[in-house]
Amino acid sequence: MTHEIKNLVGIIWKAQQQGIKSVLATVVALEGSSYRRPGVRMLIQANGEIHGVISGGCVEKEVERQAQFVLKMDIPKMMTYDGRFRLGCEGIIYILIEPVNITLDMKSQFDIVFNKRSAFKSESFYTIEEGTNKDFGSQFYLSGKRYTLKDDFTVSNQLKCFEQNFRPLFQLYLFGAEHDTVSLCKAAADLGWQVTVVASSDEEKTKVFFGGVNEFITPTFDTLDTSLIDDQTAVMLMTHSFNKDVQYLLALAKTHPAYFGILGPKQRRERILDKALDFNPELSVDFLERIHGPAGINIGAESAQEIAVSILAEILSVIRNQNPVQLKEKQGNIHD
Repeated sequence: MTHEIKNLVGIIWKAQQQGIKSVLATVVALEGSSYRRPGVRMLIQANGEIHGVISGGCVEKEVERQAQFVLKMDIPKMMTYDGRFRLGCEGIIYILIEPVNITLDMKSQFDIVFNKRSAFKSESFYTIEEGTNKDFGSQFYLSGKRYTLKDDFTVSNQLKCFEQNFRPLFQLYLFGAEHDTVSLCKAAADLGWQVTVVASSDEEKTKVFFGGVNEFITPTFDTLDTSLIDDQTAVMLMTHSFNKDVQYLLALAKTHPAYFGILGPKQRRERILDKALDFNPELSVDFLERIHGPAGINIGAESAQEIAVSILAEILSVIRNQNPVQLKEKQGNIHD
């Protein structure tokens, strides 16, 4: 996921400034089932620090052990983990372990991609067979330019290629600054989402009040910049003010977020929509039908923290086109 790459890039860069070597382990192929799918990464550093996981815990120790060779010899290698004969994962996991070095130019391009919320992709070259090979390695395409994780890397057509496309960082716009916004903001940040809290200009709270928030803004309804709200954005109206929710709804009428939710019961949602139509009878049917209200999935949530879980679960189900059911009732594999 994009936010995981962002975190790893920051950690690698910081380690480099301290003279600490890093090795990146990437799941490049899978036969059968596993806790995570190809594309998940784990970072092993020469100072003993480990960042990220590639399974539920059954693979990491072996990856860490084999990464010591790569740290010492500076040569990429492939390893496999066959979970069919162990308790835990029930598939064969193919993992590329490679030295990683990020140049200043590459770090700058990563920052641009993350700040602009642009899409990018990576390619990893490997073989199914275990062993070392100086031709193994990964590269990223950032803003149309190719960047490799080691200086002398050239692509070999004799190797398999795992390609991964990364979407822009997902973001959540929270309209309102009450106690439940605090809980939802923190929970969304834990998912790696970029969170913007939009509060009234007379709001006494500040950015410090919202753990994990990226931006805290207090525009008027007329000066609200909606240009950054795109199809990788979720929107939640939760001001606890009927009039404010109506005005924000009108201000957002021409946006096309991936998810648009309103906090509160059905009757309140209908009143908000009716009042909005009174002000603007030209509101599109498509926009109104995309609104989720009451926001969330029925899990019996009561506290602000539980309501946050309910709302985030619905957002995830919508953006991933899933129908929420208990996994024991789901047909096929978990990740199908």
